[in-house]
Amino acid sequence: MYANIANVRSRRGVYLMMSGRLLRLHSIVLCGALAIGVSPVSVIGQGSSPASADTLRLSIEEAVAAAQRGSDEVRLSAALVDAAEAQVGLARASGLPQLRINTSYSHVYENARSTAVAQVFNQPNTYSVAASLQQTLFQGGRIVAATHSAGDLRSATRLDEQESRARVNVDVQRAYLNALFAGRLVEIQRGSVALASARLTQLEQLQSAGRAARYDVLRARVERANLEPLAIQAENDRQLALLDLKRLLNVPVDRPIRLTTALDADAVAALVPQMASLTDSAALPDRPALRSAEFTVRSRREGIAIARADFLPSLSIGFNTGYSAFPPVGAGFPDRFGQSAKQFCPPTSTSNSCQNGGWFSDRSITATLSFPVFDGLRARSNLNVAQAQLRIAELQLQQQRETVSLEVARARAELLRARSIFAARQQNSTEAQEAFQLASLRFSRGLSTQLEVTDAQLALATAQSGEARATYDLYLATAELSRALGQPIPFPPTRDVPTVRRSESGPSRE
Repeated sequence: MYANIANVRSRRGVYLMMSGRLLRLHSIVLCGALAIGVSPVSVIGQGSSPASADTLRLSIEEAVAAAQRGSDEVRLSAALVDAAEAQVGLARASGLPQLRINTSYSHVYENARSTAVAQVFNQPNTYSVAASLQQTLFQGGRIVAATHSAGDLRSATRLDEQESRARVNVDVQRAYLNALFAGRLVEIQRGSVALASARLTQLEQLQSAGRAARYDVLRARVERANLEPLAIQAENDRQLALLDLKRLLNVPVDRPIRLTTALDADAVAALVPQMASLTDSAALPDRPALRSAEFTVRSRREGIAIARADFLPSLSIGFNTGYSAFPPVGAGFPDRFGQSAKQFCPPTSTSNSCQNGGWFSDRSITATLSFPVFDGLRARSNLNVAQAQLRIAELQLQQQRETVSLEVARARAELLRARSIFAARQQNSTEAQEAFQLASLRFSRGLSTQLEVTDAQLALATAQSGEARATYDLYLATAELSRALGQPIPFPPTRDVPTVRRSESGPSRE
């Protein structure tokens, strides 16, 4: 009897020792898979299929560069800059000389003057070629004011483009890091499923040896079944995050993409002291949005000068030069210079002089002074509109200053919050990892229950998710504060994700 008990205890000890080694080996394999960025399911199972040939490999720097080139927001701001450039040229054109060349031909079928007065007016065909040069000398300051106003609007649109590019930069980095965070959650959830499956296998083996109750096996199966929907939801969240990134980059929805960089938590932690300096200054930042609003106010002030020009006189001078020809009937197109003499008159004519139907020169100079007397109160209405637009621009400038101040204060508060949470989450993740290892070891030695391991595993998954979220939030808070302060937005400290290639001999890494 004592020999049987000893044999049973011996077998139990050997089995527990083998089970503990199996669990530790499984944990080592899982941790290694997470460290190299490979899905735990692909390591434990049959592996994932190789990426398709048209997969778009994308680093965070390449994503930002692609967005700066082809995003709708950047293209729209660039189109507005082009329109402002055209408005500057249009305003300058009013102050430059205007040269035109005009040609005309007319045929008169019946001329009342020639019938009533004399046949000398009977010139049925008239050809004319003239060049007109006109220059505006004074227009009440309209041309200068319009040119300055267009230049201010051009400067404002250029600053708006800078603001748009900075916003797109942060949005793309946020979408990229959200996709990385979603991928990290997929790894954590799949790792939890893999650990639950390994624990279920161990309990089934213990049940077969008579050392575990069926209740423990059923509880392990329920635990694994409850974790599988979470892994599926995490995978769906990752796909949605990738779709949001594709939308920002104008990438086709059905084209697969692979993110080739990952955020380096240690490097982010090393930047925390440097990030703290961004929260010290209390002065209003030099933001492109603020300067754009100031240029808009200047442009509206010039608009008042343009409206007042309608009350002042305008002076212009013009010079016309050209040639006209009046060939007689049947003479055709004139091919000579015009001359006037008696020899060109018909024999029956009593006139002293006639013309040969050629080209005669025609030159004139004109000076025009125009003074507005009454235009139906149109000039007064234009002035009222310009003054109202100036008041609107000044109020918008004040609102923009308040908005920027609020954005800076909010970004600073978010950075302080992210710093505090990041430090706490890092410690929490380390302690949760140690607690899970101890719980697994105690369970393998028969010193604790399955419930303790499950609780430790859940706490570890929560701590790892919180640490990843805190890391991404810390950098995004820094990027958002840099944008709010009008400073260049840096790229996050990243590391390359190893590429996994599969060959006939097995997987290999680059």
